[in-house]
Amino acid sequence: MAKTVRLEVPIKGMDCAQCAHHVEKAIGELAGVVSVEVLLAAERAVIHADPQRVHLAAIRQAVKSAGYEVPEVPVSPATRQAVPRHFTLLFASVFALVVAVVVVGEWLGLFAPLNAAIPLPLGLALVLVGGYPVFRNVVRAASQRRITSHTLMTLGAVAALAVGEWVAAAIVVLFMRVGDFVERFTSESARRAVKDLTALAPQTARVERNGFELEVPVDEVAPGESVIVRPGERIPVDGEVVAGHATVNQATITGEAMPMEVGPGSQVFAATVATLGSIRVKATRVGEDTTFGRVIKLVEEAEAHRAEVQRLADKFSGYYLPVVAGLAAVTLLVSRNPLAAASVLVVACSCSFALATPVAMLASIAAAAKRGLLIKGGKYLEELAGADVVLVDKTGTLTLGRPYITDVVPLHNFPASEILLLAASAERYSEHPLAEAVRTAAGAQGLSPLDPQGFTPIPGVGVRAQVNGQEVVVGKETLLADAESVPVLHTLKAQGKTLLLVLVDNKAVGVLAAADTLRPEVSVALAELKALGIQQVEVLTGDNQHAAAALAERLGVRFRANLLPEDKIRIVKEYQKQGHKVVMIGDGVNDAPALAQANVGIALGVAGTHVALEAAHVALMRDDWTLVPAVFRLARRTKRVVLGNLAFTGLYNLIGLSLAALGFLPPTVAAAAQSLPDLGILGNSARLLRSEKA
Repeated sequence: MAKTVRLEVPIKGMDCAQCAHHVEKAIGELAGVVSVEVLLAAERAVIHADPQRVHLAAIRQAVKSAGYEVPEVPVSPATRQAVPRHFTLLFASVFALVVAVVVVGEWLGLFAPLNAAIPLPLGLALVLVGGYPVFRNVVRAASQRRITSHTLMTLGAVAALAVGEWVAAAIVVLFMRVGDFVERFTSESARRAVKDLTALAPQTARVERNGFELEVPVDEVAPGESVIVRPGERIPVDGEVVAGHATVNQATITGEAMPMEVGPGSQVFAATVATLGSIRVKATRVGEDTTFGRVIKLVEEAEAHRAEVQRLADKFSGYYLPVVAGLAAVTLLVSRNPLAAASVLVVACSCSFALATPVAMLASIAAAAKRGLLIKGGKYLEELAGADVVLVDKTGTLTLGRPYITDVVPLHNFPASEILLLAASAERYSEHPLAEAVRTAAGAQGLSPLDPQGFTPIPGVGVRAQVNGQEVVVGKETLLADAESVPVLHTLKAQGKTLLLVLVDNKAVGVLAAADTLRPEVSVALAELKALGIQQVEVLTGDNQHAAAALAERLGVRFRANLLPEDKIRIVKEYQKQGHKVVMIGDGVNDAPALAQANVGIALGVAGTHVALEAAHVALMRDDWTLVPAVFRLARRTKRVVLGNLAFTGLYNLIGLSLAALGFLPPTVAAAAQSLPDLGILGNSARLLRSEKA
């Protein structure tokens, strides 16, 4: 099999999903192209092809033949054509133009005298000059046997010219150009949130080379170099703080507004802001390899994962245009009125169907990314909106994955504080998580561990050390031969706790019980999921039965314990075979297979974790369970907005086509009317940029 390479090619001139589809088809027909995805929001094509058979010149020609361009120099966010930011002003301007045409021109009858006063050849010249860019693209499309919305409107203009109504044809051309602008504005508004994210990426970095501080393009920073960040500056790389202290706002990565303090040993991320203090950072990842770079790339590529409703809308658009052309032909045959047939062609708004879904999806995905919710495509928003089963990993997901000491139980009246001090002293040099928990518990009570002598790990059991001349052993309850006869051990184990026995000179003096820390917001978040209608929440864990049962009872959910990764995949498949849409929530590493198998895999707290970003369909960029119900609410809001867009577009077109076919909608009014649906879609979708509350 021939080796393929991944090419990213910028595309200029695309305004709507239909444009992207045309480019995709043109490139896909080239010999040697294995796959192609045209990303409207990112204004580029991602192509997998045989490098021996496909060259940039061929791609550029294919794109040009489709009516678009591959710029010689990639278009940067700063140089892209600016569009008005105020939707209200745009809507008012277009609406005023429509009213002027309909009321002043059509209803007052001013167009007829104008049509009679100016010779047809001059009027024809005006139409051709004004509509040249549109007519050129229509001819190109026709040469490839493609029908576009402009094809229909062009036929409408030609029909008006054929009966001597050059003014009507000129109005059609005017609103074709206005419609193009509105579509460009609508698409650009959907892209803007993505571009705003891109604009946050630092362009330069201050590095130390040969004893001098130099400001260089961020792409020229090498891993391992020392980067200097001063107060108020954006950190340009992912890395580790090696000197200095600062307060860092990480909202661009995690969505968390509260800043955090960093110092030597702390991890920092590109595009975050050092608001106070100066730090020196050892670069570990730069450019597109940083966490922020990967976030931007995934948000841009999210468009490739189209929702099913979007695919249906795209297919519908393909059938819609021939149906409209047929309806216009029937109108002409029945009414013998060429202007009525022209109106049918002109009023059809196919692009609004194509825009209805992606505008809403892009708005949601980009706005979510700013809040620390990374959604890889509209497909997953749609799946989330219909999900009814949530499966949750335990360790590191429901819990912090860090044990803490919950109980210190003396045996034989040995003082509890003495037990904790001896255990912490024996564990002083151990790297085991339970040893850290013991030391933390001692520190919380103001106990300073002593320096042990003869520290010796006991593999699979615990540690042995000399403390104050006494032999102290800390480890599993198996150290005690008659452990089964001690009632307190049964009680603690039934609560799902891990036990550490403390022996002093071969005598059991106490028991330490440890448990994982439940995230404080989990209970409320799970209650919100149930309130949203999630039928089943189940904990899947590799922990023992006792630990899982205790946690599940506390949360009021079902559980399955002692699971391997393949067991979790099997459970996901079981639910899917029963017709459920399954969401799997995990830490994105050992749960990666189940995350991929689920309808939607959600990775929790993955800032800086490459595996999690790749494995999950949704990544929550901070360890905050309140984001879980938030993403479900966002998915449902997005679905409502998409359905509203489609219903509005369908009703608008049905009314417009009916009035045009019956002769109640002149071509001039039909041309004006077809510009408005895109504005309605944009206005409705803009609601997704606001608060995520349902």
